[in-house]
Amino acid sequence: MCGRYALFRWSPAFAALPGFPADQQPHWNFAPNAQVLLMHAGEGGRVLAPARWGLTPAWLKDLSKTPAHARAETLTEQPMFREPFRQRRGLLPANGFFEWRGAARKRPYWMTNGEPLMYFAALWEIYPVGGHEYLSVALVTQAAASLRRPLILDEHEQALWLSDEASPEQLAALLARSPVALRERPLATLVNDPQLDAPECLTPA
Repeated sequence: MCGRYALFRWSPAFAALPGFPADQQPHWNFAPNAQVLLMHAGEGGRVLAPARWGLTPAWLKDLSKTPAHARAETLTEQPMFREPFRQRRGLLPANGFFEWRGAARKRPYWMTNGEPLMYFAALWEIYPVGGHEYLSVALVTQAAASLRRPLILDEHEQALWLSDEASPEQLAALLARSPVALRERPLATLVNDPQLDAPECLTPA
């Protein structure tokens, strides 16, 4: 399961997108419940906004039950995900994500696709708190052998995922697509600490 990812480097063009926070800081170790950066469709194109990683519908009262992940194979069947899948699809930009593998002692790996930024399919919701509206998000995952990885979309697939005009068949094809080829690098165990959010997270093994 992709429980952590990072966004610490971006281009000037990315930072010029509407909604990019003026105080956006680099992060090497996003974990569920963190504030992350969500990309979604706006009136004039793509926009960015801060969002809580953990999907929170307005009707949900127990914030300990906010899912950080939505399985691509079943999200159209789950009441929590059906409506955002139809109406509120977004993307989570990232430089890469972390994956732990092994039996007795799991080794962390840094996973990338070779691009400066990769984009994970996501679903988002609005939830009100104290008269204010906040965004929340779940990352869409797919099966990759015995693992679960983010559903990573290329430029054409991103446009389709964000489009209001995408057909159910087109979206179903995206959810069923084969996992992309990834590069991996074994890491030291410093990243095992979810409180560590620094370049040391990428220390090689």
